[in-house]
Amino acid sequence: MVTGQILAKIFAHLSQPPVIGEVLAGILLGPSLLGQETSALILPPSVAPFLGVIAQLGVILYMFTVGLELNAGQLKHRAHATVATSHASILAPFLLGSLLALALYPRLSNSAVSFTSFALFIGVSMSITAFPVLARILTDRGMNRTDLGVVALSCAATDDVTAWCLLAIVVGVTRAQVGEALLVVGGALVYIAMMLLIVRPISSRVVSRWKTEQLPREAVVIVLIALLVSTLTTELIGIHAIFGAFLLGAVIPHNSAVARSFIRQLEHVVAILFLPAFFAFTGMRTRIDLVSGLDQWLICGVIMLTATLGKFGGTVVAARLTGLGWRNAAALGTLMNTRGLMELVVLNIGLDLKVISPTLFSMMVLMALGTTVATSPILRLLKPRLVPEDEAGPTAADLYQSRAAESGTNKT
Repeated sequence: MVTGQILAKIFAHLSQPPVIGEVLAGILLGPSLLGQETSALILPPSVAPFLGVIAQLGVILYMFTVGLELNAGQLKHRAHATVATSHASILAPFLLGSLLALALYPRLSNSAVSFTSFALFIGVSMSITAFPVLARILTDRGMNRTDLGVVALSCAATDDVTAWCLLAIVVGVTRAQVGEALLVVGGALVYIAMMLLIVRPISSRVVSRWKTEQLPREAVVIVLIALLVSTLTTELIGIHAIFGAFLLGAVIPHNSAVARSFIRQLEHVVAILFLPAFFAFTGMRTRIDLVSGLDQWLICGVIMLTATLGKFGGTVVAARLTGLGWRNAAALGTLMNTRGLMELVVLNIGLDLKVISPTLFSMMVLMALGTTVATSPILRLLKPRLVPEDEAGPTAADLYQSRAAESGTNKT
């Protein structure tokens, strides 16, 4: 916790999201830099199972809060640009990642892992955008209320939902035989449909009973039991428990008192107490020293280049076709290339399922860190406009201030 907070502060001064420092803290305390013996004094191998349980609980609570913060209304705003851009930003890196798997499979995998599972997982891992980290970057730069910020957040939210669904299918294919995999995929689709069509309207009516953030005890009990039941259900279906946590958060109205209360109460506990366990657990499993020799570092560079070209290229092309100027399209492509914590969650799932090797896991962790670190400095160089370049007239901020003045408020 101490190492994570210190590095988070340092990276914040460098205009980087704090999560970069927190992730690096886990790697610094692991065997990659300290060596096996020194690292074992801080994180003994015997604590790994217990640390894994805490990390699992932390990620479940974290994904629940991510779901609570998901604003479905943003997906309807600028629907044309959002749908086209988000699909392109998933499809391009997914296809490039799957093609790259042809070269990676004989070098970094073995016959115990089917090529289909390996290729699908590489494709999905290339397609992830870290919605919470992206939101933090936009807020820090004052872009979250601009046209570009709204499009970026909407695309990232759509990306996350689609990517988690794809990952659920990949996990189902990996865990089961072909016949059983179809049942897992079918069960996952049925569960998603039930959550959206049945649980969502019921949750809207239930949470509307509580109007203030001072929730009674029974409200907290109901939500936490629902969270555990949802995670257990997805685990029994054959997909990861975090999908159940995310889905439950997504079906609870984000502007309800229940959502605001749980976000406020869980934010610091999860971020400061539980997630450091996840970062430490990831650091124990990340062995950068396994990436040895010029050929493996070249492979690591190719992975980073492929991930960047897929996300950036797919986003820019789609953004231009939907009317965004080159500068804004490039800024949107840079933002969508942010990965961060969400990528680490996906990579840990792949390592647990033994779809990827420890060496490839370390390479992908470096890719996630590299693409996320590059976002802020590239964004500063691009200096994107706050409205689409082909629009004339006042900026979004000017319109907002004008409406505020007309309504007699002092908001700016």
